[in-house]
Amino acid sequence: MECTVHWLADAGMAMVAETGSGHTITMDGAPEGGGRNLAPRPMETLLAGAGGCTAYDVVLILKRGRHAVTGCQVQLRAERAQTDPKVFTALHLHFVVTGRSLPAAAVERAVALSHEKYCSATAMIAHTARITTSVEVREPG
Repeated sequence: MECTVHWLADAGMAMVAETGSGHTITMDGAPEGGGRNLAPRPMETLLAGAGGCTAYDVVLILKRGRHAVTGCQVQLRAERAQTDPKVFTALHLHFVVTGRSLPAAAVERAVALSHEKYCSATAMIAHTARITTSVEVREPG
């Protein structure tokens, strides 16, 4: 896996990451750090990546189990250390999974499997942060 990050010198502290799969992600900093608040912070993109990684796992596990999953949302809340490096010290992931007659036990198992076995992003974050999860199962509206 590869990625190249380019600083956009004319845009304060904005950066553009070009991923190995050919996509780009723009990041920026807060004005007090020289940024212009034009894009997510780098640590926000890390948090979003963790959410995407675990949501991917949960949906795939439920689909493989032939469950009628129609939606998956992960609400992430992270706490960071007060001093540099300001690593994540706590992370809570709240899963809102929607589907027809989804057994709560199947959703909880999928979340646990993602956390314990499959999600590379949360596995890395777990080295510095206490990770907790909660699950909410909904019927389609």
